[in-house]
Amino acid sequence: MDKAKLDTLRARFSGDNESAIYTPLFKSVAEKLFDQTGTRVAPYAGVPTFLDMPYRPTDWQAPDFSALDVAIVGVPMDLGITNRNGCRFGPRAVRTIERIGPFNHVLECTPGSDLRVADIGDIPFRSRFSLDRSHEDIEAATAKIVEAGVVPLSVGGDHSISLPILRALGRERPVGMIHIDAHCDTAGPFDGSRFHHGGPFRQAVLEGVLDPERTIQIGIRGSSDFLWEFSSESGMAVVHAEEISALGCARIAEMAREKVGDGPVYLSFDIDSIDPAFAPGTGTPEIGGLTTREAQEILRALKGINLVGGDMVEVAPQYDATTNTAHAGAQMLFEILSLMVFSPSVTRGT
Repeated sequence: MDKAKLDTLRARFSGDNESAIYTPLFKSVAEKLFDQTGTRVAPYAGVPTFLDMPYRPTDWQAPDFSALDVAIVGVPMDLGITNRNGCRFGPRAVRTIERIGPFNHVLECTPGSDLRVADIGDIPFRSRFSLDRSHEDIEAATAKIVEAGVVPLSVGGDHSISLPILRALGRERPVGMIHIDAHCDTAGPFDGSRFHHGGPFRQAVLEGVLDPERTIQIGIRGSSDFLWEFSSESGMAVVHAEEISALGCARIAEMAREKVGDGPVYLSFDIDSIDPAFAPGTGTPEIGGLTTREAQEILRALKGINLVGGDMVEVAPQYDATTNTAHAGAQMLFEILSLMVFSPSVTRGT
């Protein structure tokens, strides 16, 4: 190495300057995270919360969501499962994941600092046995969040939770949706129930809370394609997993932006959209799915869409021996939260 260059580096990065950070963006992030002694709370210390966000216990009889832009809420319910159950434990598993964020180097944001966000706990359920009552509880709790002008980011739980959330979000006008999943989840009744995790978006359209003309479904694959005719018949765009290599992530994200336009959008991410090589801990795994890198690339390319809510669902930790699935789920949750920094619907108050 050139001696003059080495001397310059030593002067800039050692001695009294060994802790200095010069790049303005990086410096601003560090100043938010480190105290005057140059340390920060260890990610494995304290009570685990979603993405290590502040914990804000909620009295659901008289909730106070003041001074919040985004509320991350657990929805530990899997009564709508058709295959392997257990994703009721998903929120707890995702909360325990460390080393997610706090800085998103691609979107250049630190959502925990750029937004007023907290983990507000779990939605309370009146019954662990009744799917219908659980859906009522989810809708009622989400409505309270929305009425307070706060954007809900939910962690399931099975994918049937999206229906009552959409009921709360779409009361005034139907919302569009970007849906990343192995399955379209637009099937009809299963074993006598219309409200299972394989049909929430069919019901949401029929109830007038989801606009199919502004909905795109990405990553679809597996042997159940014969169940999803409602998607195309209603006007949804469907991108099968087999198309991803040829189209590329950038084009898929562009298609999503074109489909949803500038209106309000819900983003629903099912962890089984990711190939089970990366995320085996889920109830209905399908090979041939997205890699974690592809999922991140698609999500990050959605910067600026008008998000009014989102969810990440179907992490079932008992099938997740390495915790890779919960880790992937937490990372996707972080990517969605990062997108909310740039959403016109997020107030970003002070």
